[in-house]
Amino acid sequence: MKYIGAHVSTAGGVENAPVNAHKIGASAFALFTKNQRQWKAKTLSEKNILQFKNNCIKYGFSPRQILPHDSYLINLGHPQKEGLKKSREAFIIELQRCEQLGLTKLNFHPGSHLNKTNIDSCLKTIAASINIAIDKTNNVMAVIENTAGQGTNLGYTFEQISEIINLVENKNRVGVCIDTCHAFAAGYKLYTLESYNKTWIDFDKIIGFQYLQGMHLNDSKKPLNSRVDRHDSIGMGEIGLDFFKWIMNDPRFNNIPLILETPNSDYWKKEIISLKGYNTT
Repeated sequence: MKYIGAHVSTAGGVENAPVNAHKIGASAFALFTKNQRQWKAKTLSEKNILQFKNNCIKYGFSPRQILPHDSYLINLGHPQKEGLKKSREAFIIELQRCEQLGLTKLNFHPGSHLNKTNIDSCLKTIAASINIAIDKTNNVMAVIENTAGQGTNLGYTFEQISEIINLVENKNRVGVCIDTCHAFAAGYKLYTLESYNKTWIDFDKIIGFQYLQGMHLNDSKKPLNSRVDRHDSIGMGEIGLDFFKWIMNDPRFNNIPLILETPNSDYWKKEIISLKGYNTT
């Protein structure tokens, strides 16, 4: 079963996310549980929580079909003490909000070294941050998203993600989300069948499919290995349509949320219909 959706709005309250996902014909969705560009957030009310859970039941969304995303401000690899402390505290709050909503995954960008430390040290700091957050929360899996490698962001290679996972103590509480635009921008060639197959063989060998908890399906405005994160609509960018057809017919990507973060939300309903139509299995 392919669960396909988009990162939908929570305007008016988190309880509106499943409603908005249903409106575009989605069978999965992503959301921010708070404003992604602010450190502080209003506490979720009992009403917010109950209505969110009721709407998920009403429209048929189980926790495995939902992939929340944390704030863009959080840097779990921050090289400075104050920034790291603030990021760790915020990440724990994000996990707790997922707990309150009955969700079991939290997607996040691993972190950045900011040219103030080396890559190995930053990866170790990220893993330590995950260990601290996991120890202080329950049930919610920390889902590492690969990056495009833009600026000083880490997690743009399978090896870097694997290194983080290796240092996480509770392997049951860590997973991976692969963003297709990010992977392409980081140098993973995806537009030939040969390179498609090689990419996933490498992924399984280096990280392991047992850790895959979701995907972001995005085409790329920028060319291969650009290290620039610019999403495009499905089939309209440098990756091309064939890749997404292969994904939709690949059973390795069944039963996880496949989330559109393409730039034009007006296309989401059509993109979901098209992706479902590519599935011939």
